[in-house]
Amino acid sequence: MADESNTGPVAASEAAAETKAPTAKKQRSPRRQKATEQVKESKATAAKAKKYSEQERSDKLKLIETEVAQRDSTLKDAIKRAGISEQTYYQWKRAAKPVEQKAATPVPAGDELADLVQLEKENQRLRNLLAEKLRTENAELRKRLGLD
Repeated sequence: MADESNTGPVAASEAAAETKAPTAKKQRSPRRQKATEQVKESKATAAKAKKYSEQERSDKLKLIETEVAQRDSTLKDAIKRAGISEQTYYQWKRAAKPVEQKAATPVPAGDELADLVQLEKENQRLRNLLAEKLRTENAELRKRLGLD
């Protein structure tokens, strides 16, 4: 049988455990829940993006350009009167620019090589003409100076 009067190392560790009180964790306040009515209201008040057709876009761009060209207003004022943002204006303008360039010069892929060959021939012909002209001028200069 164990002697209960013996207060050895085991008894000392039990006494130390009893003196240390466990610290309670700091309690957080619960998060507030958004009311479903507030969520519905915020969605209802957000402006819906308007989709413009290509014709409407080009009409607005032309209107802005004419106002600015007539010096009636600045570019920013003309954009505001058209009812679009500056970012939208520049995006539309950038998108419209390549279309205009492509429409101006439609070149099939097969013709590009033929055009390149033709340009190289023209370049060679012009080089030969320049070389001939320089030779004749050089010869005339030599005659005048009496070097020949």
